[in-house]
Amino acid sequence: MGQEQLVDIKPGTRAAILYRTARVTEPYYCNYGLNQSYEGRLAGAGIVVSGRGPGGEVRIIELTAHPFFVGTLFVPRPQLLDGRSHPIYAGLAEAVRERRPRSDAVQ
Repeated sequence: MGQEQLVDIKPGTRAAILYRTARVTEPYYCNYGLNQSYEGRLAGAGIVVSGRGPGGEVRIIELTAHPFFVGTLFVPRPQLLDGRSHPIYAGLAEAVRERRPRSDAVQ
């Protein structure tokens, strides 16, 4: 709890597109994790593990059939130290923009 850990990002996933890197450091404030016996069931339902911790534990999941479904077992900082938005928040905002009806569209 209250520490930062490395997360390895799986290439070709939404997380990889958002982060634009293969490894990130993220903050953790709890000791919760995914019970590994459920990982196969989740994969069967279309959920992809796109980020793993140093011991192979699940850290990021995503549902590829959804416009934007990314779940984490860490707490993304809304704003990074350099002032940029966190990649996951920026990706969510972009997904909303893409799905929002255009105001000039004929109804």
